[in-house]
Amino acid sequence: MKILRTPDAAFDGLRDYPFAPNYTEVAGGQGTGLRIHYLDEGPQDAAPVLCMHGEPTWSYLYRHMIPVFTGAGHRVVAPDLIGFGKSDKPAQRSDYTYEAHVAWMTQWLVALDLRGITLVCQDWGGLIGLRLVAAMPERFDRVVTANTALPTGDQPMGPAFESWRAFSQEVPIFPAGRIVYGGTVSKIDQDEIAAYDAPYPDESYKAGARQFPTLVPSTPDDPSSAANRAAWEVLRGFDKPWLTAFGADDKIMAGVDKLFQKMIPGAAGQPHRLIPNAGHFLQEDVGPQLAELVNAFIASTR
Repeated sequence: MKILRTPDAAFDGLRDYPFAPNYTEVAGGQGTGLRIHYLDEGPQDAAPVLCMHGEPTWSYLYRHMIPVFTGAGHRVVAPDLIGFGKSDKPAQRSDYTYEAHVAWMTQWLVALDLRGITLVCQDWGGLIGLRLVAAMPERFDRVVTANTALPTGDQPMGPAFESWRAFSQEVPIFPAGRIVYGGTVSKIDQDEIAAYDAPYPDESYKAGARQFPTLVPSTPDDPSSAANRAAWEVLRGFDKPWLTAFGADDKIMAGVDKLFQKMIPGAAGQPHRLIPNAGHFLQEDVGPQLAELVNAFIASTR
């Protein structure tokens, strides 16, 4: 496995991202190790808020939420998925599978021995994070799902997703920053677009970002459909607090919040929110507001 690592200089001078880097190595397969970058802010003895990003973002996505969490006394842990941010990037698209991502993040979570977790997950942060919840429910105290899903391929993904997947595979240069721009209502500025492009000095670093859209289970016999069905069996019995906080202007994830509310016992009676003027990347549109919602949710469910 050939591994690429974005030079640290690519991240110099990022606005509103003053956080110290932390690294843990996991087994990457084929006898290789993979370095996972993560942020770890706030008091170390506090229960962690685990913030998981998706495609094609990285922990920078949570920069406006982290101070709100730490200001309330929470520890915040925000990893970069393999292939993203400051984490290592296998060079071949075939190195990336859904199950590999789950295995990598499982190793990382166990290595840090996180417990009492409040999971905040969006996009692929949910596709991976909810698998962690299903595999290790004893480590999680509550879950916040934000514009994410856990698809099994038994239902069509819809035309908006199909259009996105086609675009992601056909565009000659994968425009990470412009993708985030397009998924926001308020629209990020040029410095922020550049920050989302920073992990990728050239197209060779984008194998993971390119591959992610093809890994979403979209047919019943997808390689990860059975594993996600098994995860749903566990989550249907998950009775710890579960909140949905979705951006109302996200066409791809529209209506998925209702599925979580219907299927998860712990979602009953919670103050679910469909947030106006917020798109798929609601951390950019309403980050501090979302963090305050999470703080209130934690305080009300202790």
